[in-house]
Amino acid sequence: MRKQAEGKKPARRKPAAHSTRRPEHAARSGQKPEQRQPAAGFAVQRPRSERCPYSRKCGGCQLQNLEYPDQLRWKQRLIERLIGRFCSVAPILGMDEPYHYRCKVQAAFGVVRGKFVCGIYQSSTHHIIPVDHCRIEDENAGRIIADIRALLPKFHIVPYNEDTQRGVLRHVLVRRGYATGRYLVALVTGTPVLPAKNNFIRALLKLHPEITTVVLNINRKRTSMVLGDEEQTLYGPGTIEDELCGLRFRISASSFYQVNPVQTERLYRAAIEMAQLTGTETVLDAYCGVGTIGLAASAKAGKVIGVELNPAAARDAAENARRNGVKNARFYAGDAGEFLRETAGAGEKIDVVLMDPPRAGSSREFLAAVCQAAPSRVVYISCNPETQARDLAYLTSHGYRAERAQPVDMFPWTHHCENIVSLTRRETGAGQRA
Repeated sequence: MRKQAEGKKPARRKPAAHSTRRPEHAARSGQKPEQRQPAAGFAVQRPRSERCPYSRKCGGCQLQNLEYPDQLRWKQRLIERLIGRFCSVAPILGMDEPYHYRCKVQAAFGVVRGKFVCGIYQSSTHHIIPVDHCRIEDENAGRIIADIRALLPKFHIVPYNEDTQRGVLRHVLVRRGYATGRYLVALVTGTPVLPAKNNFIRALLKLHPEITTVVLNINRKRTSMVLGDEEQTLYGPGTIEDELCGLRFRISASSFYQVNPVQTERLYRAAIEMAQLTGTETVLDAYCGVGTIGLAASAKAGKVIGVELNPAAARDAAENARRNGVKNARFYAGDAGEFLRETAGAGEKIDVVLMDPPRAGSSREFLAAVCQAAPSRVVYISCNPETQARDLAYLTSHGYRAERAQPVDMFPWTHHCENIVSLTRRETGAGQRA
C-alpha cells in the first residue's frame, strides 16, 4: 500500500520488523502478542495471491493475511479484551466495501537508477518503492499521482534529493471530497519556483478536469514533516468542500479531516446517538478540530461549545459553523481542560462532553477537569483502545460508569480500530475523588 503519512515521513533508520506506514496506524511499543501476530487464532489464511503485492515492504496493512470478516472478528476480540471489563461491547460496524476508502493520498517522489519514481517509503527508511496501485486509497487519486510523475520530464521538473537538497518536487498530496467529487492537488516542493508551472497545470487539468484546485506547498526544511508552512494557490480556490452528516466542510491541504468519510458518518452518528441528546443540553466538543462532530451534534443539542488547541483549526470550525448556518455552536482556541476548570469554577454547567483525543489518549489533567465539571454524560471516541482503556480506568474510579462500547472499523486491512464508549455520572458520592 502506498505510503500515506498524515503530515510526516519516516525517520532514517533500519527497517523494523513490525513498523507501519501511516502515523494514524503507527504501532505502539509493548504490543500484545495478538497485535503483533494478528493471524493468531484463525486457521484459514488469505491466499498470498490475493494479498497486496506491496504489503511486506509497505507495512501499512497488517491484516492482509486475513479475510475481511476475520479482520472484524479479530478487532471485536481486541475491543472486548481491552474494554469489555468496563462495559458491554456491541458488534463492530464494518464496511460493505473495504477497498479504496482513503480520500487522502500521498506519495514521495525521487530518482531511482536515473528514473523518476513515486510511491512509498520502504518501512522505516527513505528508500522509495514505486507503487502503481493501492487497494485502500482512492483509485483516481492514484491515477493523478501517476500522471504527475509522467509529466515531470516534459516540463523539466526534477524530484527533490534530500541528501544534496537539490531538485524541486518532494511529495504530492491529493484530497478528494467524497460527496462532492472535487479534487485538491498539493505539490510539495523544496523551492518556491516550479518550472513552467502554468503549462504544467494546464497539461494536468487536461488529463484530469475533475481537479478543482492546485496548491504549491513549500517545505525548505530537512524535517520529517511533509507539508511546509508556506503555500501558494496556483489554480482554483485553494480548498475543496465535502459533505458529512448533512453539513458542508471546507478542506485545505493541511486540514485535519477523517480519511474514511463513509465510516466517519457511521462513527459520528453512533457517538451522537450514545450522547442521548434531547435538544436542551450544553455540549462540550473537546479536541474539536474543524468542528465536524460538534456541528453534527448541534441539531440535537441546545448549545455546542468547541475547544481546540490549534488556533487555525478553531477558526476553521467557526467558519464551518457560519457556512452551514449553525447558530448554536461557538468555537474557541485554547486548552479544553482549562476551559472545563474555568467553567466549573464559574458555576456554569456542561451537560455532555464529546471527546476525541489523539492516539496518546487524554492527559490526567484533562480527565481530572472532566470529573471536576461533572457532566452527566461523557462520550469518548478513541483511535487507540489501549489508551482509551487507561483513561476509562481513571474515569470509572472518579465517579463515572461506562455503559456500552461501539467499535467502528475505520481502517480495514490494518490492525487499528476506532471505539466509542458512553459513560454516565453516578448519582452516589462513592468514588468521586478528582
